[in-house]
Amino acid sequence: MDEFFRFLFDFLSQFFNGFKLIFEGIVNGFVSIFNIPEYIRIVRDYSSEFSGGMWILVVLSVVLVLVILILIIALLVFIIRKIVKLRKRVVEQEELLNEVADLQESVKKLQQEKDDIMAMKVSQLGLGPNDKATDKKNNALSTTNDSTPEEETEEGDLSNKIDPNARFVKLCTLDLEYANYKIQDYGNNFTLEELSTNFRNFAASKLGLYYSKKMMDIFLSAIASTRLVILQGISGTGKTSLAYAWGKFVKNDSYIASVQPSWRDRTELFGYFNEFTKKFNESGVLAEMYKAGFTDDVYTMVLDEMNIARVEYYFAEMLSILEMPSVDEWIIDIVPSAWPNDPKRLTKGQLHIPGNMWYIGTINNDDSTFMVTDKVYDRAMPIDINEKGTPFEPIPTEAEKINASYLLKLFKQAKEEHPLTDEMYAKVEQMDDYVIEHFRIAFGNRIVKHMRDFVPVYVACGGKEIDAVDYFIARKILRKFEQLNLTYIRDEIDGFINFLNKLFGKTEFLECKEYLERLKKMG
Repeated sequence: MDEFFRFLFDFLSQFFNGFKLIFEGIVNGFVSIFNIPEYIRIVRDYSSEFSGGMWILVVLSVVLVLVILILIIALLVFIIRKIVKLRKRVVEQEELLNEVADLQESVKKLQQEKDDIMAMKVSQLGLGPNDKATDKKNNALSTTNDSTPEEETEEGDLSNKIDPNARFVKLCTLDLEYANYKIQDYGNNFTLEELSTNFRNFAASKLGLYYSKKMMDIFLSAIASTRLVILQGISGTGKTSLAYAWGKFVKNDSYIASVQPSWRDRTELFGYFNEFTKKFNESGVLAEMYKAGFTDDVYTMVLDEMNIARVEYYFAEMLSILEMPSVDEWIIDIVPSAWPNDPKRLTKGQLHIPGNMWYIGTINNDDSTFMVTDKVYDRAMPIDINEKGTPFEPIPTEAEKINASYLLKLFKQAKEEHPLTDEMYAKVEQMDDYVIEHFRIAFGNRIVKHMRDFVPVYVACGGKEIDAVDYFIARKILRKFEQLNLTYIRDEIDGFINFLNKLFGKTEFLECKEYLERLKKMG
């Protein structure tokens, strides 16, 4: 055994001595390179043999060695700095991953606090501090007769049923919640006029929100003409509360998306893929759209203070999609490619925008907001709410579930039974010719289509055709006058009012005439 240990010692000594020699060689090499006294001794030993010309070469040799030494030092410093930076980058990446995880937890908490934020708007929704019991009663009413998949699903954590590698956690959770859901037929049989009256009475009797019958007719006509409705006017007149009341009335609360000044693109609306966590940060808007696709209920998405950021930045893609003539073409790209564990309703990374969802934007025109451009206005239907509702004694009316397909059927039926008359369209064309000649403003086929959709529903709600055309032209066409030099067109306004009197009558087209008079005062 002693022989083996001697063998092992000699064998390993030979191996480790090699490392020792390498280390000693490196150390001795650096000592020799930086041995300045030795350089001085060599120069001194040969100095007596150098002539004048040779000293120049000696100096050049010394400079060359100094340059090489400096380069070696610089190389060592560079290598050390690279190592330090690499280490620092690794540490920063680890810290960033931790920060992303913390942010995701914060997002979950913010989602839970959304209801608390909405509670701060209670005073704007016509509810007093003592109306909490009533509000709870309304919530109970909205869920008494018709169960939803969330209620049918046993309370508990569904996360253990979701693939841990899935990047869409919220959407996959919705897949599980709606796995056994069947579209319900609510047996609706009301007319548009009854719907308008019932909505008005419900808002007044249950929420303390008072709107005129005309405002209810305009609202229904607006959602029939386009999927994007803009509620505008002075603060405190009930813009957000109208959308809120509509959600309560159809027993499907409106989703309030509070637009932020930082919104710059579509990722603020839908979310984005996180390259670090390999998860998609799903927004509430995306989840609400995905959920709407399972049902035939009426869904409402409210973009609160939508012009606090530029609408054409974050909502541009939706504007284009919603303008497509067929709902089957309403498709938006969420991710560039599909994963096997993606949500069921996400096909090849694309989501079909639900046909049972409407989008309502509220805007305030002040110094803190951006001007809404023609691109947005032309694709939307603006509604002015500048007056507080006058209280009246309403008929107590309950909320009711409404099939979106039935509502769309009523809109289609109204267009068939009350189309824009040829006589009225001819007058609108005459007015268009006058506006082109005197104000250099025209409206295209898109606005004509909206008018043909807006007017019949207004008539079906119990209104007059000429009043519908009057309101539509004032909000969709005459609004463009604000872009002109008001001082320049002021003299033309009186002539235009006289033209409207001759074309439609002195007692008609009051909305347009009031709007023109207001413009004349502004100029």
